[in-house]
Amino acid sequence: MVASGKCDPLKQVFLRHFDKADLRVFCALHFSQKPVTVGGNGSRKKQLIKRHFSLNTTIWFPGSAGRASKTAHSQAGAGRSLGTSVFEVAIGEKCQSNCYFQMDLRMSDNIFSPGVAPNTVVKANSEILAVPLGWELLPPGDALLTRRVKSAGEHWVVQEKRGRKVFSRGVWAAASTIARLRVEVDIERGTESYLKRKVTDGKRREKMQAVYVEDFEGSVLAYLAFHADHVAVAKQMAQAITVHATPVGSGTVARTTRIPIEQRAEAAVIAWMRHQTTGYDSMKIARVKGERREVRRMLAQRSKQLLNNYRQGTTIKLDCPLWAALGRLEC
Repeated sequence: MVASGKCDPLKQVFLRHFDKADLRVFCALHFSQKPVTVGGNGSRKKQLIKRHFSLNTTIWFPGSAGRASKTAHSQAGAGRSLGTSVFEVAIGEKCQSNCYFQMDLRMSDNIFSPGVAPNTVVKANSEILAVPLGWELLPPGDALLTRRVKSAGEHWVVQEKRGRKVFSRGVWAAASTIARLRVEVDIERGTESYLKRKVTDGKRREKMQAVYVEDFEGSVLAYLAFHADHVAVAKQMAQAITVHATPVGSGTVARTTRIPIEQRAEAAVIAWMRHQTTGYDSMKIARVKGERREVRRMLAQRSKQLLNNYRQGTTIKLDCPLWAALGRLEC
């Protein structure tokens, strides 16, 4: 994958493909040949980008937690070890050579796929292993207990890949360890300090959510950019889209952090219009590869043409699908 431009493509590729918190990042500068270890959180990664943005840099991402590009997924095939994917990014004329991102996507030793038979798992090379005696499966859902079990000793993480998404199926570990840590976690959760921390964290998240909702609605309004004659329609539409797209856990494009908020707003508008102003939900689309994508692309063009009418101040007809959609929301 080659992206042209100045510095933005490098930053976009970095944040889009390598945003997992548990990645270990090694930056080996060619002029020094001395690897520099960088932490796994996002702020340190951004510091890495700023520090070595215009240098000839090679970055390795060992482990299995990273995201691969669509090309890497298609070449590797479902259920196989992805091997190594290399991303090449041209970061500007001032840079004498390109910047290469190399990512090791092989499964680590303690990450498996669920087996067909009970109490079995499947390694990356398709080898089937039986779960050790005395182990039990800790189901997903309790993040604190899962972290404690992982840090307590030997364990097997079970993940299942469906399409482009990876779902956790739990963690195998010694039953005695899980039972002991479950008791410790339950006791900790009953303490006053833990309860206070939970309340504080909840208030902080609510505050962050309120700020994000306001910012997202502003981005939607900026993208709509309706003519002064249609400002009221723009505000009503932006509010409806924001209410639908921003709730935590909604799974909409507004909740992703992989693209800028401006792009999220545009995608959310087009998605909302696809469902509210077109017959997409009732369409019978042939189960042919690429057919649904083509239909969505066609409907997106229609939606953008409709938006342009509002931006240009054109007199809107009474049978406008956007007016009809907003009218249904008022009922």
